[in-house]
Amino acid sequence: MSLASLPMYDLPELAEATAALWDGLARHLRRTGIADVPAARLAAPLLPDHWLEPDLLLSQTCGYPLRHVLKDRVQLVATPCYAASGCEGAGYCSLVVVPADSPAADLADLRGRRVAFNAPDSQSGFNVLRAAVAPLAEGGRFFAEAVATGSHAASLELVAGGGADVAALDCVSFALFQRGGRPATESVRILCRTGAAPALPFITAASTSDADLFRLRQALRAAIADPALATAREALLLRDVMLLPDSAYDVILDQERAAIAAGYPRLD
Repeated sequence: MSLASLPMYDLPELAEATAALWDGLARHLRRTGIADVPAARLAAPLLPDHWLEPDLLLSQTCGYPLRHVLKDRVQLVATPCYAASGCEGAGYCSLVVVPADSPAADLADLRGRRVAFNAPDSQSGFNVLRAAVAPLAEGGRFFAEAVATGSHAASLELVAGGGADVAALDCVSFALFQRGGRPATESVRILCRTGAAPALPFITAASTSDADLFRLRQALRAAIADPALATAREALLLRDVMLLPDSAYDVILDQERAAIAAGYPRLD
């Protein structure tokens, strides 16, 4: 039995929309002729373990693991385009947020402060912020402390509650948090935006045949054009998909290498 998941923006307040999108995608996958389409997506997949399952039909990952632990072990299907502030085409960025009453005017004002990040293998919460801060680091240090929270939502809550002074949040996640009415979004302000990278890619197993890869792309395009999925797409801010080469994600490696070359391999 093949596996499928849509884990990256599967927020509780978007459960209905995510389920509807998957149901529509599954319908279009079957119409393209893919024989083994799971009846249900994995609700709470263990990341990144399930991404490496040989029976993975379709999932979504972050660009950082795509160029590291998943490199040459999965195939890039397509890159989504989102209708969120900070997105352009298939690109997205992170929003650097601070408490609403923070006196910080720019990144330099955060020297010696406490930073929250979701995970060290996150492009939007770790890698891109490290790249932004690297030119400001002295002796390999900038922040006084870095706290791993496990999710963008947890990082947002920590900054909003004063437990951290700054975090970088995926701009799509932040837009979805705002639309979902999360109070923490009212207790922070956006200090600046980071550099851009391609958005979180849809992937399939390395063993997926060329024919089924073509069908996956057909199904994604069909789902984007399906009027019956318009409400789900709008709720998820999903407006299109693009076919990009794997090399489009090399900007993530460039950001990482620049930070390391500047003597700033860690986020502290």
